[in-house]
Amino acid sequence: MHSTTIFATTIAAAFTVAACAHAPAHSDRVAVAYATISNAAGEPKATAEMWQDMENVVHVDVQVTGLPPGSHGIHFHAVGSCDASGGTAFAAAGAHFNPLGRQHGLDNPAGPHGGDAPNLTVAADGTAHASFTTDRISLTDGSTSLFDADGSSIVIHAAADDQISQPAGNSGARIACGVVRRTR
Repeated sequence: MHSTTIFATTIAAAFTVAACAHAPAHSDRVAVAYATISNAAGEPKATAEMWQDMENVVHVDVQVTGLPPGSHGIHFHAVGSCDASGGTAFAAAGAHFNPLGRQHGLDNPAGPHGGDAPNLTVAADGTAHASFTTDRISLTDGSTSLFDADGSSIVIHAAADDQISQPAGNSGARIACGVVRRTR
């Protein structure tokens, strides 16, 4: 084997091991949840997997297929309902999840809501993958739990979130929604 190939293989293996060393092991996941995110016609358009680690950080991994290209706001909403009927699509999901009474926006000094998240960028082919972490929500019992009496949902909006405007960052209509469900 050529020395350059051996070197490249060794470097690739080292990066793989390093990445695995920092990823939360399944045994470090104290709670796990998921959502199937569908459009108003009920067609699945995305999935979200969430897990909470032992330091109470929630990891969110979103996979999208078939949404309009561009930047979209994505938020946790206060009610676990994705009813798309009755005028405004997914109005049943309520406002952004905000158990601590903060203002909207990751760039707002008086914020953010518990449900605020970075924008999701969908490619020209309608696909996207996004991962982020937050300590403003919880998958276990407590004041910031997504699993309160009426549950929670995750909503994708038509436009980008400007991360500061009230009450929802000018992110536009709700184009897809999924109820967050506990798996562990």
